[in-house]
Amino acid sequence: MKYRLTVVLAALLSSLTLPAVAATPKPAAAAPAGGTTLATVNGKAIPASRADAVIRNQQQQGRQVDDNMRAVVKEELIRREVVAQEAQKKGLDKNPEFQTELDMMRQEMLVRAYVLDFIKTNQISDEQIKQEYEAQRAQAGSKEYKVRHILVKTEDRAKELIGKLQAGAKFEDLAKESEDQGSKDKGGDLDWMLPTGLPKPLADVVTKLEKGKFTATPVQSQMGYHIFRVDDVRDWKAPTLDEKKGQLQQFLQQQALEKRVAELRKSAKVQ
Repeated sequence: MKYRLTVVLAALLSSLTLPAVAATPKPAAAAPAGGTTLATVNGKAIPASRADAVIRNQQQQGRQVDDNMRAVVKEELIRREVVAQEAQKKGLDKNPEFQTELDMMRQEMLVRAYVLDFIKTNQISDEQIKQEYEAQRAQAGSKEYKVRHILVKTEDRAKELIGKLQAGAKFEDLAKESEDQGSKDKGGDLDWMLPTGLPKPLADVVTKLEKGKFTATPVQSQMGYHIFRVDDVRDWKAPTLDEKKGQLQQFLQQQALEKRVAELRKSAKVQ
């Protein structure tokens, strides 16, 4: 399944449990009116809300929160405040590079806030998840394939290797010449895979191969030219809807967010 979501948005979507305080150091400031102060450092208050955010993050990651952790968090925030104040004394907050980085971090946090709000106000329904589950299950089919491949840069080189295979050379030996660094030392082994694990043109080739056979002609992709061999085929049992629900929900959220970002980009006036 291909996701076209930008790297930044995808990363934000996959790490929504991270609190803002962990990503963006803020200048020291007095606690807001009515707020609780965690500690005061050289006359400047550290809002207790910062500690609350850090502790909340720890809880979301499944860590046990106790008095010792709270003490560690408090000490860390005090140390940060001490260093931040010293940096300000040196005028480092006026440095152009610092200002640029601060602007970028602020922008990132605004994007994160938008993503959170978008997810909150555009909930994925159980019916949408079920429909996507059925669509993906149908696309995956009922078989999975034990596949090997050799990837080379040119069609002529692929034809040369196919000739050697037809003459009796071992696929595993020729795979050492493959451009695929992840499989060349494993005899070209790609392990068991569903057709959906490959781009459609390649998947069509693999599913039509007989067990133990290799492709008689090179198969082109964006990466180069492939020679495939199917070592085995077996029945595949799809995971249940409950097992896939969380993954499908995130996938649909990504799709919806990507669509919205594309709409915003299209309507933006860019000069």
